[in-house]
Amino acid sequence: MRPHRHSKREPEQNWVSERDGYAPRVLSPAVEDLVTQLAKLPGIGRRTAQRLAFHLLSARAEDAVGLARAIEEVKARVRFCRECGNLTEEELCDMCSDMRRDRSVICVVEQPVDVVSLERTHEYRGLYHVLGGALSPLDGVEPSDLRIGGLLARIERGEVEEIVLATNPTMTGEATAAYLADKLRGRVRVTRLASGLPVGGDLEYADEVTLGRALSGRREM
Repeated sequence: MRPHRHSKREPEQNWVSERDGYAPRVLSPAVEDLVTQLAKLPGIGRRTAQRLAFHLLSARAEDAVGLARAIEEVKARVRFCRECGNLTEEELCDMCSDMRRDRSVICVVEQPVDVVSLERTHEYRGLYHVLGGALSPLDGVEPSDLRIGGLLARIERGEVEEIVLATNPTMTGEATAAYLADKLRGRVRVTRLASGLPVGGDLEYADEVTLGRALSGRREM
């Protein structure tokens, strides 16, 4: 009869297998929190958030501190222009305070990033009005949630002759444009960016040439 061999005892683990409903802690709490915060950004999934987190960990300390400082600065200093809703560090944004711009035309967009996209075309020299979104009843976004009242107030002053509706060519963007066109009809000339923009896309993803043509070829509504 063979002697009984005692099996070598495995060292104790501080975790239980995934089969039992637990998993080993792979990331430290601090790194896990960073990944979670990064994953909240639009277009950033968990895998991308992990890559960004590991990049920050391997970056120079001054670069990571610089990024954190820039985020704090922008949240503390940047506000919405009291006239048009664009981003600014003053009471009025650069476009609203520039008296060389054509004050008889206002281009209505959904978000501040759309102003950046349209300015890159160098085809537009009027003013802007940022709604802060688009009408979407399913998401609870009603006219009162957008800066429509401010737009009407600007028109009432009598300087504005044309409103260019440059909301995104999406279902919500088209619905917003139709709503505004109906509300403004008879008060001022209302135009819409010409066709050619990708349906269902956002202005920020359109190239400068396409956007420039859409501006110069805008049509009456």
